[in-house]
Amino acid sequence: MNFSRTARFLLFTILLGSIAVSALLIVLYVNIESKLPSTEILKEVKLQEPLRIFSRDRKLLAEFGDKRRTPVTIEQVPETLVQAFLAAEDDHFFEHTGVDFPGLLRAVIELIMTGEKRSGGSTITMQVARNFFLSTEKTYLRKLTEILLAFRIEHSLSKNDILELYLNKIYLGNRAYGVEAAARVYYGKSISDISLAQTAMIAALPKAPSRINPIHNPEGATARRNYILGRMHRLGYIDDEAFETATNEVDKATLHKVQSEVSAPYLAEMVRNELVRRYGLSVYTAGYEVMTTIDASSQAAANLALHKALLDYSRRHGYRGPEAQVNLDELDGEALQELLAGYRPVGGLEAGIVTRIEEKTATVLLARHGEITVEWEGLSWARPYVSENRMGKSPKLASDVVAPGDIVRVLQNPDGGWRLAQVPKVEGALVSLRPDDGAILALVGGFDYRRSKFNRVTQARRQPGSSFKPVIYSAALDKGYTAASLINDAPVVFDDPALESTWRPENYSGQFYGPTRMREALYRSRNLVSIRILRAIGISYVAEYAERFGFSKDQLPRDLTLALGSATVSPLQMARAYAVLANGGYLVEPFFIQRIYDPDGNTVFRSNPALVCPGCPLALEAINESSQPEINPAELVMSPQTAWLMTSMMQDVIQRGTGKKARVLNRTDLAGKTGTTNDQKDAWFSGFNRSLVAVVWVGFDKLEPLGRQETGGKAALPMWIDYMRTVLSGVKQRKRGPPEGLVTVRIDPASGLLAGSGQSDAIFETFREEYVPQQTTDAGAMAIDSGGADDGSAEQLF
Repeated sequence: MNFSRTARFLLFTILLGSIAVSALLIVLYVNIESKLPSTEILKEVKLQEPLRIFSRDRKLLAEFGDKRRTPVTIEQVPETLVQAFLAAEDDHFFEHTGVDFPGLLRAVIELIMTGEKRSGGSTITMQVARNFFLSTEKTYLRKLTEILLAFRIEHSLSKNDILELYLNKIYLGNRAYGVEAAARVYYGKSISDISLAQTAMIAALPKAPSRINPIHNPEGATARRNYILGRMHRLGYIDDEAFETATNEVDKATLHKVQSEVSAPYLAEMVRNELVRRYGLSVYTAGYEVMTTIDASSQAAANLALHKALLDYSRRHGYRGPEAQVNLDELDGEALQELLAGYRPVGGLEAGIVTRIEEKTATVLLARHGEITVEWEGLSWARPYVSENRMGKSPKLASDVVAPGDIVRVLQNPDGGWRLAQVPKVEGALVSLRPDDGAILALVGGFDYRRSKFNRVTQARRQPGSSFKPVIYSAALDKGYTAASLINDAPVVFDDPALESTWRPENYSGQFYGPTRMREALYRSRNLVSIRILRAIGISYVAEYAERFGFSKDQLPRDLTLALGSATVSPLQMARAYAVLANGGYLVEPFFIQRIYDPDGNTVFRSNPALVCPGCPLALEAINESSQPEINPAELVMSPQTAWLMTSMMQDVIQRGTGKKARVLNRTDLAGKTGTTNDQKDAWFSGFNRSLVAVVWVGFDKLEPLGRQETGGKAALPMWIDYMRTVLSGVKQRKRGPPEGLVTVRIDPASGLLAGSGQSDAIFETFREEYVPQQTTDAGAMAIDSGGADDGSAEQLF
């Protein structure tokens, strides 16, 4: 009787408890269910992706963002990778409805029996629910919410859709989100190219991506990998041979940072800044792709040309010695490698430690190449640096240059040999653009971006020296002067109130050459002639005229030093100015972003630059009514006649003047101008042909002399030549024909007048029709001042 009452009591208690638990669960369900987010958003989910920047030919320039992710479709995922994740995380995925109840029950029993959570019982669907909707807080309420969400997700999405979301969302360590990013981070490959063992290693990562991964814990990660391979084998996904081979494979995971296909860090930073300005900080996760105007081959040529020019300059001025010195007796091989790890490559120059020297060779230990030998040919250049104008004696032995324990820089030659090098203290810049619309094709803002992020193409403000003279000469041509106008190249002294003291300008050679035609004065870069031209046509007039080239009046000095390029400008401004001459007289705006795409491939921005389009007024209506973007004609700021005459005069700079080294390119369609400032603190060459403008600059960031004879023609022009040699290889010469209104006649080279009949030394010169000389040398040449000192008050003679 007592037993029966006890049984009834227990039964009643169990029933009451069950009712209470059921009621509690119903209350919890109703309460939680009403607050559950809609799983429909998973159908349109936007995964966080980094900002990616490409060249115009779709070569990766840079990637910005904390998360590395490259979403893939489920069709792109190899079957073995899917199987590896099923074996590791949820082998009943295609059978359950979101929750694996037997697995969940096992997890509960383990928790009760051991007091420890050994298996989570979470399915892939539950992990998707957690990753997209829930926090990482570990509570029973969150687990229940996770289960309910999993049911909803299974009802809304197909199994393949769920799996695709999971494989793209899951965090796999070292900033890698999703399986494609993980394959690239750990193995430098796509998921379609990794081995079975590597596939299993990636599937091993979700359990503890930061603690158990092949970089930080290779032993633990390999054990987890082999466990998954064993599961795949037991589930019948792989056979005995594949299992055996994969488990014996030595894992070779290393961190693979994002590798740019083209090095353009200064330009990439310009793009990043612009996108942050437009869209805010969301650009780092919104998955934008930017197509720039950069041409990959032109950018590569620019990098090489700048590096070579600066290294050549550094070598010309002697060896400054090792970066540091260590005691080899105190360091073993491992310690030496650790020491070298602290010296990253700079501008392609690798750091090494001199381990021993012979009579005329040095053995250098490198981090990546081991021990290499530098032969005498790679050492003999290293005369000691004394100053920018002096070097010590030439070395006779390797010991005159280096010693064991020296930490030095070396550079590999194209033939595979090595030579001693040093990181240049001098800096440089190169920018190249398309003159018909201003698209920037190549941009290098310095020797090494990580050493100095200062972009000298856009941020530096330097005096252009004589490379500014084409602006003054163009203004003179529009005032009625001609390429044959005579200007007296004679000493001149100015006591200008705008200047701090009496000014006695000179030519670079220190000599004076008397009456000189404007054409010759430009290609020989005669300073006194430029000053006289500026004084004659007026400083205010030239300052206003310079606005046609894109300069602002407030950056130009209002005194005669303007004739020698004393304004402060950037290389990009100079490139824009020279584009006016290259394109026939139109002002264009440099730009570097061609298109911006959202993650779905939709265009959110497309550039519409001002185009040089002489025939556009006739075609605008027809074109603008089509589906093409509206044409934006560039402004004509200079007559085609002036642009053609200036180009012709500047072609002589290369054919017979200060830029004649460029004749090595064997082209007659190139024009340009050297530029050198006082004490050789800045060296420039700015040049172009009909389809390309390139401007180069060399100098120290702090205003220091480059050294005697380090002119634009010596320090900068070789960089321009190397760049143009590559980018114009195989490109046909295209010379712009003279526009209407120009005539070519024979003139006397001494007077600039029409040549006399039968004159043997006559030359051809081109004029505007209205400015053709009317006199001939037979009728009497114009009077010319005999020279001598000029106090600045005498009238110029033309």
